[in-house]
Amino acid sequence: MLNRRSFSSKLISSAFLPFLKIPDGGFIKEISDYISSSNPSAGDEDFWAQIRMAYTASQQIVNLNNGGVSPSPKVVQDAVEHYNKLANDGPSYYMWRIMDQGREPLRESLAKFAGVSSEEIAINRNATEAIDTVILGLPLQKGDQVVLSKYDYPNMLHAWRQREVRDGIELIYVDIDLPLADNELIIKKYIEKFTSRTKVVHLTHVVNWNGQILPVRKIANEAKKKGIKVLVDGAHSFALLDFKIPELNCDFYGTSLHKWLSAPIGSGMLWIKKEEIKNVFPLIPNGDPFSENVRKYENLGTRSFMIEQGIGTALNFQHTIGNKRKEDRIRYLKDYWTKEAVKIPRVKMYTPLDAQYSCAIANVGMEGMEAGVIESKLFEKFKVHTSPTKWEKINGARVTPHVYTSLRDLDRLLEGLLYVSKL
Repeated sequence: MLNRRSFSSKLISSAFLPFLKIPDGGFIKEISDYISSSNPSAGDEDFWAQIRMAYTASQQIVNLNNGGVSPSPKVVQDAVEHYNKLANDGPSYYMWRIMDQGREPLRESLAKFAGVSSEEIAINRNATEAIDTVILGLPLQKGDQVVLSKYDYPNMLHAWRQREVRDGIELIYVDIDLPLADNELIIKKYIEKFTSRTKVVHLTHVVNWNGQILPVRKIANEAKKKGIKVLVDGAHSFALLDFKIPELNCDFYGTSLHKWLSAPIGSGMLWIKKEEIKNVFPLIPNGDPFSENVRKYENLGTRSFMIEQGIGTALNFQHTIGNKRKEDRIRYLKDYWTKEAVKIPRVKMYTPLDAQYSCAIANVGMEGMEAGVIESKLFEKFKVHTSPTKWEKINGARVTPHVYTSLRDLDRLLEGLLYVSKL
């Protein structure tokens, strides 16, 4: 395995690399060489222990709420600190004349990773900003219908409801209750809501409440037959599931990069199909709302160039591990704890556990107990940090491991669940 002292020194040295060069301190190459020679599996604990070392994860708590926001590996933290120090040497010079030159190479890197054109990618702050840009910018008229689900993310639902009030569009909610391990039924439920007045279908690729993966591609295929635009919330799928955006057959896709990509906190991405750009007004107006240039969605004024440039380092880190290897590892972690959790008395899983229905996130409830009580007891006694989720018929603690999560962390979770089950 890698020499731990060498590993740590390489991480630390990354802060001193020249500006606009992605700092990795040699770690990227060293891990790449190891992967090439040994092809580590999802269960290779020696290898994943090395990846864990790349993060500065707290030793005081077990963080299992990476679905909210993930910490960045140290190489990404170092990059942001490096660019921040550079910016403060002379903000208007180094931000606008130096770091601003890094946006186009970053756009190209994100586009290549996503399998799309760089002329379809806008860099922003999170999935809410990306998707609300589309929701509030689409040319919809009174009486137009939008099909969506009560399990979609609240910030997006708020935006659609604002348009309902402001423009008189009609929101049509799909009647499903999750968890539901039946993709054909889910597809049918969406299709049943399509009418001649349906203009958009809003799809959440991975539901944040319980981690259920929806059959987006198949729903999108049916929508396209009727001329319906497809908007996908990819906050919990990008850089986790091994796919390219065009495989979803959608028109619009928004995501946060500070979740599964482990990019700096406050980074996101919007993808709009090239021919749709002229039709969607930017969230923050620019000189030409009908422009066909995707950069019209980046008219933010002064932005955090430091966070933006740190995305490139996170992409390098992602490429080093590999998409498929990362997806397999995180699903392995989910399977590890859920297979044991279901044996605990009173436990109720709010997530379908088969691979086609879930990957990282799983929601665990306890008969006769509120989600907030489960969450607080896990943290008070075991310092296991989860997210209490009470939404529709889901009432449990959302558990989200990441690549730096150890099996020991998950054993601690299981110990806590067993304790809670006896209360």
